[in-house]
Amino acid sequence: MIAETVCSAVSAAGLGIAAVTAYRKRFLAAVRIAAYSLVPLGLVMTGVVDWLADTAFSPTAWAGFGVLGLSWLLFATTRTVERRRGGTRKERKAARAAARPEAVAPGASAPSLGQGSRPAARPAPASRGEDDFSDIEAILKKHGI
Repeated sequence: MIAETVCSAVSAAGLGIAAVTAYRKRFLAAVRIAAYSLVPLGLVMTGVVDWLADTAFSPTAWAGFGVLGLSWLLFATTRTVERRRGGTRKERKAARAAARPEAVAPGASAPSLGQGSRPAARPAPASRGEDDFSDIEAILKKHGI
């Protein structure tokens, strides 16, 4: 009962402020203040204030909020774990199937025992001067430049 009285008083005060604001030729601000001041009155008339008052002092309602919080926590946890693992079960199964190698001839994966086609590396020159561009010249010659 007291909540309805307080909400009605707040609405009346807000409408009074809106009237003063409109008198000062600030109509847009006056309409905005009037809109805000009608919200508490609307909440009283729809019964939301009674519902909130009953909920605030009800242990069953607070237990319900606790269950909702636990539910949200479980959803968030499973979502986090799913992202770390890489998706849903179907997605992981498809990824494993795609990662399996296809059938290959037995000799295709055997390493070559012969010597490679690269020539042996040349030893580095003993002294490296500032104007020594022999490495750069070798690279350019290799590419035909």
